[in-house]
Amino acid sequence: MKKQTAIETFIKGIPKAELHVHIEGTLEPELMFKIAKRNDIKLGYDSIEKLKKAYNFSNLQEFLDIYYTGAGVLILEQDFYDMTWAYLEKVHSQNVLHTEIFFDPQTHMDRGINFSTVINGIHKALSDAKNKLGISSRLIMCFLRHLDVSSAMTTIEAALPYKNLIIAVGLDSAELGNPPLKFKKVFDRARREGFLTVAHAGEEGPASYVWEALNILKVSRIDHSNHALDDTKLVHELVRRRIPLTVCPLSNLKLSVVEKIEKHPLKIMMEKGLFVTINSDDPAYFRGYINENYLAVQKALRLSREDIYMLARNSFQASFLAEPEKKLLLGKLEEYIKNSG
Repeated sequence: MKKQTAIETFIKGIPKAELHVHIEGTLEPELMFKIAKRNDIKLGYDSIEKLKKAYNFSNLQEFLDIYYTGAGVLILEQDFYDMTWAYLEKVHSQNVLHTEIFFDPQTHMDRGINFSTVINGIHKALSDAKNKLGISSRLIMCFLRHLDVSSAMTTIEAALPYKNLIIAVGLDSAELGNPPLKFKKVFDRARREGFLTVAHAGEEGPASYVWEALNILKVSRIDHSNHALDDTKLVHELVRRRIPLTVCPLSNLKLSVVEKIEKHPLKIMMEKGLFVTINSDDPAYFRGYINENYLAVQKALRLSREDIYMLARNSFQASFLAEPEKKLLLGKLEEYIKNSG
């Protein structure tokens, strides 16, 4: 067995937060198979091994195909609980102290699943994780940008009875051809209802989509934002306003946003003073939870201990936690740094 290096030990042990993870993207093949069997759903794969092979997709469409197949097994509140709990147990083992989780209600409501079934299952797992694992969390409701605005508005209406469980709304799914501008009325309504806002922008789409997310949707964070680097003025604005970017390296690699991890722009972003964090996106499908993402970029980009520390610190500072909660978790980070030499 290969001996672990000092930097690997440091990364695996450092306290951290995750701010960009789609809960439907954490559904591992074994659990998908188990839930499908429990709900008497035919997956089209007669073994876990064959299902695992389907996770070895080679393009975005193949990923979406298996992603929506996975979401289709989620029927009962217990299913959403089991999926969320499995993720929380995993990241607890990776020293995640706080997580901010995306969920896609439209994916389930379009299949006839009640909003209450989805959110109650997820929320119960989050509550148990707080009590049993010590992980704090926030929930972010995403709109599917390939669907129309009326569908998003209907989703807001469904969410209103559960406002106390949802910190923010976001925007995900296929980016190209679905600019943030399309959802101006939806985000205006969400802000009036008291939700914070975030949006995927600049992953596949151009830098102009990042501008729209900032100026039209008035987001607090940008998810991905790789193409922000194409616009020097935008970079300066992101630095000036200290807008957090939730970067997902292994996701970018698997979906060919970057051709190899050594060409990932994370280090360039850091050198330009951008407020970046590391996250896993859809870890079951991209073969890497948060530690695997840290480890991959550290090795490929030769990040130092100080770089890793700053990324972990950013993750807490960029969170939607109240300042006293941030201070508490940052204290745990500083204690780790002090004791790790």
